[in-house]
Amino acid sequence: MSTLRFHAIKESLAYKPVVIEEKERRSDLFGKNVFNENAMRQYLTKDAFIGVMSAVQYGKKIDRVIADQVASSMKDWALSKGVTHYTHWFQPLTGATAEKHDAFFETVSEGMAIEKFGGSQLVQQEPDASSFPSGGIRNTFEARGYTAWDPTSPAFIYGTTLCIPTIFVAYTGEALDYKTPLLRALHAVDDAATEVCRYFDKNVKKVTSSLGWEQEYFLIDKALAVSRPDIALTGRTLLGHSAAKGQQLDDHYFGSIPNRALNFMRDLETECMLLGIPVKTRHNEVAPNQFEVAPIFEEANLAVDHNSLLMDIMGRVASRHNFKVLLHEKPFAGINGSGKHNNWSLSTDTGVNLLAPGKTPMSNLQFLTFFINTIKAVHQHEALLRAAIASASNDHRLGANEAPPAIISVFIGEQLTKVLEELEGVTKGKLSPQEKTELKLNVVGKIPDVLLDNTDRNRTSPFAFTGNKFEFRAVGSMANCGNPMTVLNTIVAKQLKDFKVEVDILIDKKGLKKDEAVFNVLREYIKSTKDILFEGNGYGKEWEDEAKRRGLSNNKTTPEALKARVSEQTIKLFEEMNVMSKIETKARYEIEIEAYSMHIQIESRVLGDIARNHIVPTAVKYQNVLIENVRGLKEIFDKKFDAVSKEQVKLIEEISNHIEGINANVTKMIDERRKANTMEDIEKRAVAYCNKVKTLFGDIRYHCDKLELLVDDELWPLTKYRELLFTR
Repeated sequence: MSTLRFHAIKESLAYKPVVIEEKERRSDLFGKNVFNENAMRQYLTKDAFIGVMSAVQYGKKIDRVIADQVASSMKDWALSKGVTHYTHWFQPLTGATAEKHDAFFETVSEGMAIEKFGGSQLVQQEPDASSFPSGGIRNTFEARGYTAWDPTSPAFIYGTTLCIPTIFVAYTGEALDYKTPLLRALHAVDDAATEVCRYFDKNVKKVTSSLGWEQEYFLIDKALAVSRPDIALTGRTLLGHSAAKGQQLDDHYFGSIPNRALNFMRDLETECMLLGIPVKTRHNEVAPNQFEVAPIFEEANLAVDHNSLLMDIMGRVASRHNFKVLLHEKPFAGINGSGKHNNWSLSTDTGVNLLAPGKTPMSNLQFLTFFINTIKAVHQHEALLRAAIASASNDHRLGANEAPPAIISVFIGEQLTKVLEELEGVTKGKLSPQEKTELKLNVVGKIPDVLLDNTDRNRTSPFAFTGNKFEFRAVGSMANCGNPMTVLNTIVAKQLKDFKVEVDILIDKKGLKKDEAVFNVLREYIKSTKDILFEGNGYGKEWEDEAKRRGLSNNKTTPEALKARVSEQTIKLFEEMNVMSKIETKARYEIEIEAYSMHIQIESRVLGDIARNHIVPTAVKYQNVLIENVRGLKEIFDKKFDAVSKEQVKLIEEISNHIEGINANVTKMIDERRKANTMEDIEKRAVAYCNKVKTLFGDIRYHCDKLELLVDDELWPLTKYRELLFTR
């Protein structure tokens, strides 16, 4: 009997659920552990409060005197809640969050001590940067890096630690995190969108990018997860035969949430409320033991911070409930993987969602301006958007018949397609009064009437318009949202900037009125972006062939996709928009391409270990049992031996063939891995891991999974899919 597997099953079945009592209303809990505007009003001086709010709203610098006041007040607030330490909380390019805790405690003369926290400690710290990815920006021995306070994302308390969201930069000033480029991109889109908004409303002073993420995840019993070396080390199952029942009955999606999972969710939501994460939605997802949590929309930088924090919290809360949270995009073969849909929009400080159709022709002209410019931006930079979601784990999900394909396209629905077709027919140049009236009343003015029909969904579209926002559906569940949000906001900022130049030329040099100039430019954009619009099924060769004809990229693997990261177009884009320098852009490419190789390398090592040290010995052990059985049959039946032992002998032969298949392919995989490891060129190494090493995973898995069906269940060492997915 496989001791570890059956002990894990026994432990999981004996587990008693943690009972969660919700004694306070969500609205009363919300933000209790956040140094938000309400807390600042209570603890800050008037000058300090104005200083922080000016930094948050207008990006004004906080001087050191104000910083000292803020630090002192923040410390008093934290101490009142039992806090003992503080940390600069940041998001390095590892994909995880990072923190180094320091106590408020400091000694003074004559053996006395005080709690101390000053402006210098709030504003800046110097963590060791040598062990964080830098993409060649720094040598390993050049360890200095700086974290700097981001006042636009409020400090929060987790446990007994005050966490201060910060950026993370090298000593030489280059960004070493996800937050710094995101803040620059948000500034760029604010500037560009505000300028365009003033065509329609002179009162607009600021445009904010908003994000609402939908986090999908699996909940697996902790004891069962720990019994699987592949889950423990890679976050997914590298082998395992599909359970007889999977998701084919569609009985899990939106079904009644299992009690144990529901208790986890309630506990998680309480933690989120205290930390100001506005989670609102929870439900079963399509696959067994798969779920989703989603918040109310927030400003993009804060939303990214909250999603990163949520992923940390999920693991800690899950442990209390004897669960393991799997955030890998494809932890189980044969059933749906997990994504993180990024719902994105732009809003003005006057309260207008720029991607929501309005009630007047003028407001709808504004809507169409931002709607069409976003489509144009995606068309211009579709390969870069694909690169922004590229990872070893997301490669398993994209195009896997439950997720968007690797080809980036835009879905807008039948009704808005008709609107664009009518706009395409706008007269070039000046419009007659009659044309202007017909256009505004019959085309632009009709948009509110089609709003309900316009929100249809296409689950295979990577980038879909869903009524008042665009939904970037191809983002992976493990991803830091900062990466795709940086790219999306940058390309839209660039496009809006170019749009304004074109419109102004028509107004200043061609003598067109503002509306005419806008219509003329939008008309040309509609004509030039048709190739990116796609309403059909994104799966299969038919769409791949059509996409190729349209000139759209189809980068199925991360090494292919990441090339767009360092194209001349991308480098020029980021430099022009002041989002990333050439050095920073190339560094990120190196970090991501190396991370890809390392992920495949780890999976290869784990798979080889499990196959040879777990599966093969188990198969041999069972084969020996069969051999003894055959010998016994020969002694008993003699002349009838061939007839009565035929199936056992056949089974022994099958097992031998699968053992040979495993060993041969593992040997080949190790050889290919060694060759890849000798390659100094990081791009060639990644391609080798992708095309030579990873391609052998399927062959090894095939033989292992076949043995799972042949070997005695009591001998099988690995917890099976049916146990992982249906133990609740």
